[in-house]
Amino acid sequence: MSIGWYKKNHIFDPNNSITEKMSYLRDKFWFRWSMLLLVSLVMAANYYFYDALTPIKSVLSEHLGFSSTDYGIVQGFYAFPNTFLLMAILGGIILDRIGIRITGTVFVTFMLIGAWLTLYGASGAYNNGGPGHAFMGSFLKQFSPSVKMMALGMLFFGLGAETSIVVFNKVLVKWFKGREIALAFAINLGIARFGTALAIKLGPRFAERDWLMPIWFGVLLLSITFLAFLIYLVNDYRLDRQIKDDNPQMDETEKFRITDVTNLLKIKSFIYIALLCVTFYAAFFPFLKYAPDFFLNKFGVSPKTSGDITFWLPIGTVLFTPIFGWLVDKRGRAASLMILGSFILIAVHLIFAFTKFNPYPLCILLGVAFSLVPAAMWPSVARIVSENRLGTAYGIMFSLQNLGLFAIPILAGRILDITNKDIVAGQPLNYTITMVLFSSLGIVALFFAFLLRKEDKTSGYGLELPVKKV
Repeated sequence: MSIGWYKKNHIFDPNNSITEKMSYLRDKFWFRWSMLLLVSLVMAANYYFYDALTPIKSVLSEHLGFSSTDYGIVQGFYAFPNTFLLMAILGGIILDRIGIRITGTVFVTFMLIGAWLTLYGASGAYNNGGPGHAFMGSFLKQFSPSVKMMALGMLFFGLGAETSIVVFNKVLVKWFKGREIALAFAINLGIARFGTALAIKLGPRFAERDWLMPIWFGVLLLSITFLAFLIYLVNDYRLDRQIKDDNPQMDETEKFRITDVTNLLKIKSFIYIALLCVTFYAAFFPFLKYAPDFFLNKFGVSPKTSGDITFWLPIGTVLFTPIFGWLVDKRGRAASLMILGSFILIAVHLIFAFTKFNPYPLCILLGVAFSLVPAAMWPSVARIVSENRLGTAYGIMFSLQNLGLFAIPILAGRILDITNKDIVAGQPLNYTITMVLFSSLGIVALFFAFLLRKEDKTSGYGLELPVKKV
């Protein structure tokens, strides 16, 4: 056995005695990146289904008689359980209490159930008098049974999806903290948003063959990636066994205390980053829900072309998010990047509102904005909050974020209906006031980004500094 082997697998103490060095699965470069790939595939399926309806808004109107308000309600109900039932917060607390495996399995399952319910609500089997149709038609009769069943499906999907993302964020911290954590978050987001890009690119093409096919494909992706998550769970168990064997006195569970939440809410940096999260995401994701219909009406293009234009928005995030994640790891400047991303978002929304400038480069630029902020924001939370309370912290952020994701799509749809009530059938919809709404939210996000950078100078969390390696 060579001395080189000993140098790689052992450490030498001052007395020249050889001590075995404990090596965890996460210490292996290829292994931790393989785990990231598994959870990122689940995220990509999540993002695909979240945007499966985005490119077929006009198709839903044609086949199910949806108004813009109906469409906004179905999309907005994704956020209902996390806004009004605080399920992302509760899910984060559960995650900190019982761990990744049980929490992840339960909420990924909810996600899959919600996807099937949404598909059922749109299907002919349901709308031709299938089980539940008569009941759904017996109340709130101003809304069709299809609206209510699809909203219920999106409610279950959102219940699972948002807490699942909280779980995946903690997974990344578990495997990458002190290593390439910002890059890991960025690549995870990039892969996830490739799911959005697929939904927008393929949706109109699928709908030409069968208008339900975009939803069917999303259900299929979620079913396949559920198996990928089961593979991850096996390796999560293996890592925990290694850690437990190396630290036999370690208590894997901790009792939740209400002070865990109140203490988080006393941290100014956490408050500012959480409020930045809700306002920035409310300016971006609800716009994305309407973007294909916006381009269709603003520029008079076909549904396929409007989807192709929108496609460049998530593709921009796929390309640039890993670059900015690497930059945060190596150079820092996380708070400054959040300021820059918020400013770009405001500018693009205002240009969309008041000009007919070529939308392709603007979509790429908006993708840059949505790469800058999340690539800097999510790993920054791990600097502000201790690892054993990250689930609770991310849960609070996702519940606040869902407040915007619930209210803004409905508000945007209502604004569209009101501002276009005198439009003759066949004329394009006017999106100007709706775009002003999105840009206003970006202005608020910019304000909180400035407050975050200012507070970081006194709190000392080092958001502007590179990552310290372990």
